Amino acid sequence: MILNLLYISISGNSRSFAKRIQQLSEVKHEENSDCPLIHIKEIHDNVKIEEETSPYVVVVPTYLEGGNGLDSGDQEIMTESLRDYLDSQENHQLCLGIIGSGNKNFAHQYCLTAKQYAQQFDVPMIADFELRGNPKEIEKIYTILCDICQNYEAKD
Repeated sequence: MILNLLYISISGNSRSFAKRIQQLSEVKHEENSDCPLIHIKEIHDNVKIEEETSPYVVVVPTYLEGGNGLDSGDQEIMTESLRDYLDSQENHQLCLGIIGSGNKNFAHQYCLTAKQYAQQFDVPMIADFELRGNPKEIEKIYTILCDICQNYEAKD
């Protein structure tokens, strides 16, 4: 199976994560063809909105307006083009889950944007990683993606 991974990257952290999980998927797929291949697609302000036709997961970083994420600082900034992409043409209907990234130093704001996406589009938040993601996080998230693919195929 091929699983698309849509992401937006402001500082390069999500892009780095996406490329490394794609590389891991190529190695794992070579070892076992039941493991999904990950194809990545960066969403940004200049990308043409297309209708998605196959299942995908989303990686979204957290950029918020100041505050603490509780009584202020929960307003998303800089990732709106990804939200618009998901909202357009019912694209969110093929979304299998949201992966959030953030900085744990920001406490309650950690992965808050991903939680907001999951709630708005009624899809699960399936994983999170800090900053660019370390090798353990990438392995763990790839295992989660494998499970999601197997469950998706079992439903068909």
